[in-house]
Amino acid sequence: MIGILGAGSLGRLWAALFPQDQVAFLPRPDADPAAATLGYTFESIQGSQRTIALPWLQSPDDLTLLLVTTKAGDTLDALQHWLPRIPESAPIVLFQNGLGSQQAVADAWPERPILAASTTEGANRPDAARVVHAGTGETWVGPLTSAARTELAGVVAQLSITGLLVHAEDEILPRLWQKLVVNAGINPFTAILDCPNGDILANEFFLSHIDPLCSEIARLMAAGGIGTPSPEELRQRIETVARNTARNTSSMRGDILNGRTTEIDFINGYLVQLGRRLDIPTAVNQLLTDKVKQLSPH
Repeated sequence: MIGILGAGSLGRLWAALFPQDQVAFLPRPDADPAAATLGYTFESIQGSQRTIALPWLQSPDDLTLLLVTTKAGDTLDALQHWLPRIPESAPIVLFQNGLGSQQAVADAWPERPILAASTTEGANRPDAARVVHAGTGETWVGPLTSAARTELAGVVAQLSITGLLVHAEDEILPRLWQKLVVNAGINPFTAILDCPNGDILANEFFLSHIDPLCSEIARLMAAGGIGTPSPEELRQRIETVARNTARNTSSMRGDILNGRTTEIDFINGYLVQLGRRLDIPTAVNQLLTDKVKQLSPH
C-alpha cells in the first residue's frame, strides 16, 4: 500500500494517478476525518473528469512507500506522529518546497530510507472538492540518507506507475536548489504584490530588487558548494518561469489569500539563515521574508 501524508493539491494529484486499490491518505495528527474516505473530482491534463474516493488509513503497518506532501513547516511534526507505526523499510519521499525541512527529517531519522523529490507538475484546487492537473512537468527523486540509495530505483519505478515522468537523481540537492531559486525569486513578490506570477515582471518593486536578490543567492550557492551560476543566469531562470506560468497564482500568494501560514521560512528565510552561517549578507532575502510575514498568520 502507498500512503500519502498531505491532502493538498499535489497529494491529491499523485493519489488520483496511482491504481486506486493501492493508495490511501494518512490523516494529519491534528485531524479527525469525519468520513472514512476522502472524495474529490479529479480533472486530468486532457480535461476529462472522474470521481476519486480514497480511504483514510488508520493502520499503516503494511505501507511500502510514503509520499509526504505536507507544507514544509508541518512535515516534522506529522512524521513524528506516524513514523513509529510505519515499517522502517518503507521509503519516505519528501515533496516540500524550499529547503530545511528535508534536512531536518533526514537528520531525525538517519537510519530510514528518506528521499527528496523536486517536481514541476502543476496542480490546483479551484474549490475544496476539485483538483485540476494544470500542467505536465517532470519529477526528480534522490536519496537523503544512506539507506535510501538502494531504494532509489524501486521508488522511481513505483512513482512511474502514475504515468508521470519521474527521474532518479543520485545527487538531489542541486535539483532542490534549482527550484528554491525560482521560488525565492517569484513567490514572495507575488505574495507582497498580490498578483499572478507574470505580473511581477513589469513591477518596480520586483525590478528594483531582483538583481541584488540574485547576487545574494549566487554568493550563497558558491559558498555552499552548490554551483557557480552568475546572478544574470539566476535572473534569467526566474523570469523565464514567471513568463511560462504568467497566469498562475503561486502557493505563497494562495496561502496569503486563504489566511494560511506561508513557507517563507523555508524559502527566502532559509537563505537568510544560510547567510548567517556563511557570513554572507542577505538584506533582500530578509526584506522579502519580513514583508511576507507581515501579511501572513504565525
